[in-house]
Amino acid sequence: MAPVLPDFSNSVKLKYVKLGYQYLVNHILTLTLVPIMAGILMELLRLGPEEILNLCGSLQLDLVQFLCSFFLVIFIATVYFASKPRTVYLVDYACYKPPFTCRVPFAAFMEHSRLNLADSPKSVEFQMRILERSGLGEETSFPPALHYIPPNRTMDASRADAELVIFTAMDSLFEKTGLKPRDIDILIVNCSLFSPTPSLSAMVINKYKLRSNIKSFNLSGMGCSAGLISIDLARDLLQVHPNSNAVIFSTEIITPNYYTGNNRAMLLPNCLFRMGGAAILLSNRRSEKNRAKYRLVHVVRTHKGTDDKAYRCVYQEEDKEGKVGISLSKDLMAIAAGALKSNITTIGPLVLPASEQLLFLLSLIGRKVFNPKWKPYIPDFKQAFEHFCIHAGGRAVIDELQKNLQLSSEHVEASRMTLHRFGNTSSSSLWYEMSYIEDKGRMKKGNSVWQIAFGSGFKCNSAVWKCNRTIDISTDGPWADCIDRYPVHIPEVVKL
Repeated sequence: MAPVLPDFSNSVKLKYVKLGYQYLVNHILTLTLVPIMAGILMELLRLGPEEILNLCGSLQLDLVQFLCSFFLVIFIATVYFASKPRTVYLVDYACYKPPFTCRVPFAAFMEHSRLNLADSPKSVEFQMRILERSGLGEETSFPPALHYIPPNRTMDASRADAELVIFTAMDSLFEKTGLKPRDIDILIVNCSLFSPTPSLSAMVINKYKLRSNIKSFNLSGMGCSAGLISIDLARDLLQVHPNSNAVIFSTEIITPNYYTGNNRAMLLPNCLFRMGGAAILLSNRRSEKNRAKYRLVHVVRTHKGTDDKAYRCVYQEEDKEGKVGISLSKDLMAIAAGALKSNITTIGPLVLPASEQLLFLLSLIGRKVFNPKWKPYIPDFKQAFEHFCIHAGGRAVIDELQKNLQLSSEHVEASRMTLHRFGNTSSSSLWYEMSYIEDKGRMKKGNSVWQIAFGSGFKCNSAVWKCNRTIDISTDGPWADCIDRYPVHIPEVVKL
């Protein structure tokens, strides 16, 4: 009888083998240099002081050679520090918390749908099925204008909603940071669908009487990823403007874009999008280093607009009745997965440890050389990040990213709970998620955070932050009165 081989899967704890491999590869330089340095030190100790002096004398360096070498070192150091990019700090941020009067529970949403679409019961039933599976909770909020029947989608109502969200969050930011309006050097406001004249950035300047030489920008039409585009723009501006403060406001004013037709692809946003906004203070001032919450490490932007399907998968247009709405394509998730793949291909080498990069390279070589059918190796991004803030665009978006990145339920908890409590607040959702992690007491000094957002066009953008200090639990944030109730179980279907 042939001898039975031992079951290595049980006799060897593969988890610790993998940990040992990761430690070996990630610290290969240290493990190589330490023995060399130890050998050099032992040799110097063996030679003694006299032989070391004789060795230095044998080099026969004259004064000119010594001075040239000294100034060369000074020159190289000067060039290095002069070309080094300025550090950008996230001092603090404030998320808008809607008042209780703006709450839109399922029953109220469906009642309004039945009244607004009285002639189209099939459209009402469709919205109910979407809402049942959306992952939203009973405490999400609509702007005051959308509580009217029919919705009050006028320019005045839209401006009033913008003022409510923006000014409330800006006031909160000023209070939290002690920032004075005159201290703002750069202002960036991003709102995709509501772009009045004068702009929203001009509205902020008028309200707070900002300086006349302020550098202001208003971004529109860039979808839910516009918040990270604003971060990228602010970072570039802070590289050329020293000792400056940049304030970013990310929001989506949904009042003028509530769809009242019967096109199902356009009814989807009604079920998912809710009111929200976030004000963020960035600075390159060294004096802000100690009190800043985070340090910006990377921003990676991916644009798939050259592909027609990607370009049209989130598209504002008129339906057959001439009613304007946002159409969401059935190919949206497949396009988002492709954009994510392109984005992580770029960001991976910047953040992944050497052990993961080596495994990915070996997998790639194996597929190219030996067998193209080999399953590609998915890098373990959990080795690079402690926290993940995935845009709360909908349950399907979070599910797809959790699957593709092989994340645990805890890693996507902030995204799911944000979707449940606040709904899809567009570009500001990432900051509600960041606030959730902080208020759970999980954000520690040295932790890395990966923010991922998708937007029309089609775009996938990423930002990587390093926590500058352990964050205390907030007493006045958007989660202050409900954080103890979360996480909650979110069923696959909520029967209405």
